[in-house]
Amino acid sequence: MTIRKATEKDVEAIVQMLADDKLGMLRERYEVPLPDLYYKAFDHIQGDSNQELVVAEDENGNVIGTLQLSFIQYLTYQGGIRSQVEAVRIHKDQRGKGIGQELLKWAIARAQERGAHLIQLTTDKKRPEAVAFYQKLGFKDSHEGMKLHFDQK
Repeated sequence: MTIRKATEKDVEAIVQMLADDKLGMLRERYEVPLPDLYYKAFDHIQGDSNQELVVAEDENGNVIGTLQLSFIQYLTYQGGIRSQVEAVRIHKDQRGKGIGQELLKWAIARAQERGAHLIQLTTDKKRPEAVAFYQKLGFKDSHEGMKLHFDQK
């Protein structure tokens, strides 16, 4: 398995994984051709040095996993950098093979390499198996997260 920076040709496979669960199918639009809004978002991510969208690729060149790693500079923690993990997904045929663990280990090492003082993530409370997975990797549920969704017009 290889972990590498995502390219535009990976966007369809990434969106397919994002949409391939009961929560993702409610918020994503996986269709062929893929809506342009995903490619616009990809271009924005690629143009931001504080964003790293990566994929895990098998020995045949198939995209089998993905995550996005963001670096947030702030004043607290004496001007520290916080790293945020988003959109961890593994292709449904590849789950349970340690790919997610390897992606998270990569993200942790990358955050340390970039000088972050911590790495954080959120997971939906409707995904208890994900909570257990992250806890096994050393993540602690130290805070209560909150969100305010806006209507999209």
